[in-house]
Amino acid sequence: MNFVVAYHTDIGISKHTNQDSLAIKMMDTSRGRATLAIVCDGMGGLSKGELASKEVIRSYCDWFDVAFAKGAMNDNFNMDQMLVDWRNIAIENNRRLSEYGNSHDVMLGTTLSAILFLEDNFYIVHVGDSRIYQLHNQEVTQLTTDQTVIAREIARGNLTEEQAKRDARRNVLLQCVGASKYVEPELIQGKICPGAVYLLCSDGFRHEITNEEIYQRLNGEEHTTSLEFRNGLVELTELVKTRQERDNITAIVLKSC
Repeated sequence: MNFVVAYHTDIGISKHTNQDSLAIKMMDTSRGRATLAIVCDGMGGLSKGELASKEVIRSYCDWFDVAFAKGAMNDNFNMDQMLVDWRNIAIENNRRLSEYGNSHDVMLGTTLSAILFLEDNFYIVHVGDSRIYQLHNQEVTQLTTDQTVIAREIARGNLTEEQAKRDARRNVLLQCVGASKYVEPELIQGKICPGAVYLLCSDGFRHEITNEEIYQRLNGEEHTTSLEFRNGLVELTELVKTRQERDNITAIVLKSC
């Protein structure tokens, strides 16, 4: 499966550093082209959030370059083993970042949202409140689940969506890689929808815009080139900045073709 790809990242209007990180990697295999995309939203004092997000990105990219490449090139890719690997990478990074933070007297961590496309399937590993969406047939579908206090309270019926927008706990995570005692990533599998657009983003990208605004600027019916998608990402980024979003802003778009 091939993809048209675009990305954009912005420090935002108030932060001194951009603690978001992203990666996009592709590899030709005996099963066709494999594509990996990752967004991580780091948190921590000074540049420590950036360190956390970059470390997690590096670990999954190393897995793609070595373990996945070995299996894919030898035509013995094992999906079950891949999911075990992904879970272990998140757990190991949580341990290492926690040890680093304890030894330097700082708390640091990162969200993780990664998607791998291979043949007609996608595979997702997710921790925290960055998101992965599918845009298709005039619908914006959130594929990941926010691991936040707010999302939990909405699921329990204690908050409405409208109340959640004004709740002071909006950014409180239930888990993240590096700052949680234990981390249990969400693992998702699904079928790629031909012509669909897949969007990965940090929470700063989507807090101040609607699904309708996302679809208008990033749908696969009206937009077909990397430049058009990047322009859409830039427009949405500038829009959330005018609405006073104060976080870093990062997004990747992949359109299946």
